[in-house]
Amino acid sequence: MEIHPIAHIHTDFPEKFGIPRQSGLVDSLTAEIVMEPEYRVMDAFRGLEEFSHIWLLWHFSRSDREGWSPTVRPPRLGGNVRRGVFATRSPFRPNAIGLSCVRLLGIREDEKLGPVLTVAGADLMDGTPILDIKPYHLGADCHTEATAGFTSENVDYRVSVDIPPEFLEVVPEDKREALFGILSEDPRPAFHRDPERIYGLSFAGLSVHFRVEGKQLTVTEIKRDSEIS
Repeated sequence: MEIHPIAHIHTDFPEKFGIPRQSGLVDSLTAEIVMEPEYRVMDAFRGLEEFSHIWLLWHFSRSDREGWSPTVRPPRLGGNVRRGVFATRSPFRPNAIGLSCVRLLGIREDEKLGPVLTVAGADLMDGTPILDIKPYHLGADCHTEATAGFTSENVDYRVSVDIPPEFLEVVPEDKREALFGILSEDPRPAFHRDPERIYGLSFAGLSVHFRVEGKQLTVTEIKRDSEIS
């Protein structure tokens, strides 16, 4: 069986650190999906604009490795507790396939690229290969009676975010809400609790540094990538 990408997604995340741990957590994040030449056919998307959300099946292209393990350590459980790989969304799976539900903002026809999908709430790194696109079906895909397993034990991880005005000025206005959203999810590994440690993430052409004490995240520096030698 051979599977080939039908598209690639373009996001503001050149690296994995800082990407929301699940899709939909930061709805202000926007991204564009550009189809491969073979699939640049508007007819293939006829009717998709009638749906508010879509499913993306994608390849964990930066997590490939030989072999697999039947258990993994979910980050939100502190990195020390093991769960079965099929009970998690770990990228280290027998087949490195991810699943994300995103909000469809629009479909436009580009003169050179054909159909381009704009989506919100994606949890993918820039350049991630997309394997398939499917509509989200409200009646079949939404189960209000569902239970959340071990994920329901760790819901209180959001932090307050303080970005001093002199650093916020560096951030383009249309990226500020998304940056606040990303940082409020506390990007640190769950087992990191050193209030003096400075973390850095890359987002939208910016290098963002911060530290966290208790439930307070404070940005200590923001620089444009072009300013970093």
